[in-house]
Amino acid sequence: MRAIGVIPSKREVSEIAHETPRIVSGKEVKVRSIEVGICGTDREICTFVYGAPPTGSEYLVLGHESLGEVVEVGDEVSTLKPGDLVVPSVRRPCPHHHCAPCRADLQDFCATGDFIERGIKMTHGFMTEYYVDEEKYLNYVAPTLRDVAVLVEPLTVAEKGLAQVWQVQQRLPWANPNGSPETGRGRGLRAVVLGAGPVGILGAMKLVSEGFQTWVYSRSKAPNFKSEVVESFGAKYISSESVSVEELAERVGNIDLVYEALGVSRVSFDVMKVLGTNGAFVFTGIPAPRPAIHVEADVIMRNVVLKNQLVIGTVNADSAAFRSAIQDLDLFIRRWPATLRSLITGRHKIDSYRELLLGKASGIKNVISFG
Repeated sequence: MRAIGVIPSKREVSEIAHETPRIVSGKEVKVRSIEVGICGTDREICTFVYGAPPTGSEYLVLGHESLGEVVEVGDEVSTLKPGDLVVPSVRRPCPHHHCAPCRADLQDFCATGDFIERGIKMTHGFMTEYYVDEEKYLNYVAPTLRDVAVLVEPLTVAEKGLAQVWQVQQRLPWANPNGSPETGRGRGLRAVVLGAGPVGILGAMKLVSEGFQTWVYSRSKAPNFKSEVVESFGAKYISSESVSVEELAERVGNIDLVYEALGVSRVSFDVMKVLGTNGAFVFTGIPAPRPAIHVEADVIMRNVVLKNQLVIGTVNADSAAFRSAIQDLDLFIRRWPATLRSLITGRHKIDSYRELLLGKASGIKNVISFG
């Protein structure tokens, strides 16, 4: 069957004749790919900065943002049936018995580093016509979300990051004490999102839905397509080309939360200097290798201590984050249907893979459609 992957030993990105998978365990499910999203991770793997094929394979099938349809189930599968729509998680646990996170199905916190990730590390991804996975790693989505469900995985980044923020910020009367995920736990708080890519915009949607006053700080001057998208769901867009970090802080006031979805260390550490009292800063981006930058470490360290600030990093997502992302997409599609659908700026046939993976990035979210 057709698949798109990388051959690191040859530094090639190509279409591959990948063996059609079959169910070999009663707990497995066979899935037909419908859509696979293209993200910065896929594009970076195609520059051979990282990305590792499975043992014994010279190639790695790409793709970790997927929507598929169940076509066959093993005899021990109890929650899924043929015809169901599913979104798979990405990371799989390491084999070590002493790794408590992995044994607790929290492989996103793997302590050994020997986890595997579909389409990224040591196991094939979803950019192919069919794949097989265990039932426990597949998340059911309703048919009403079919045209946006490929956005679940990038939304899980914000879901996991904010879940950690809620947990740690119980240390103080920070969130709305009468709030809930339905009524808005962030009411009265101010959030700044760095970056207006898919992870940033979806994160901003999550923050707005939680009641935060939300600003998106991105490079391009407004008006532009992304600024219009951002402001259509109630966030404010500010260009870093027009407004300095110091001016940003003046406009926002005390910044309670920074959600970084940019992957640019210089901007991130500049904004960290203006994080507010009792504020939380969430890193999600992974910068590409670049020369070292100057950081005002003394200012940042003083602020972290004297202002009781929280700095956390988050990678991958657990099953709870996937469930939350599916629930929130359902909320978003009811509140902002046109805006949510507009995030998918291009649906392409598999033959367009080279332009999507190697050409200049464009739009917000491009996907490969398998039909």
